[in-house]
Amino acid sequence: MTSSRPPKSSGPGGYESPRASTIAIDGPAASGKSTIGELLSRRMGYLYFDTGVMYRAVTWAALSRGVPIADEAAVTALAERLLIDVTPPTADDGRQYTVLADGVDVTWDIRTPGVDANVSPVSAYPGVRRALVAQQRRVAAAGSVVMVGRDIGTVVLPGADLKLYLDAGVEERARRRWVEVRARGEEADYDAVLAAMRRRDRIDSRRAVSPLRVADDAFVVDTTDLAVEEVLAEVERLIEDRACPRD
Repeated sequence: MTSSRPPKSSGPGGYESPRASTIAIDGPAASGKSTIGELLSRRMGYLYFDTGVMYRAVTWAALSRGVPIADEAAVTALAERLLIDVTPPTADDGRQYTVLADGVDVTWDIRTPGVDANVSPVSAYPGVRRALVAQQRRVAAAGSVVMVGRDIGTVVLPGADLKLYLDAGVEERARRRWVEVRARGEEADYDAVLAAMRRRDRIDSRRAVSPLRVADDAFVVDTTDLAVEEVLAEVERLIEDRACPRD
């Protein structure tokens, strides 16, 4: 796993002196984690790391190579040998980063409905999680990182300086994912996207290993009826409050 860190910038609120070296953002699919994580990292001059792309890359690799998703041992072995690189964007096509799986650009391939429908069982396999969590912790060890996922504050970085949990109603999250897929020129049925979203929520919250849940010390932000700018403003307020608690 390789990543590059952007240069520090002051940004709104004056971030020259970091208020939190490690920021964990968790939440269900399409709750706004990736969008807010990227914008926040840019403003703070931090590394943006969406850990979900690693599980998606493994899922894509299994599907494209004919590895049965139900074969836990085979999928785990694939995760252990798959070389996943995350770099700054290499194309001006709206991507937040470039994801390479064994040297192949899979940035958009890992966002297809097929991957959406299979990533939850893959990410529930203990061996897959062990293989990828170790890499995630190595990235975070350098500090100055905004890490996004489903178990960052509870498992990957339980000692994170600031933990956030973004949430939204499932219908709104399905609408966002449907719009995202359509914007790429791909066909998508809203009802099918909604059904897949509900299935994924069930798997993520009920899995035995690292289930999706709110960390005890996390701040919860409901993004259902908020614009991106409003969510970002609330997150920045929480960062400021952490640095300068009000009486």
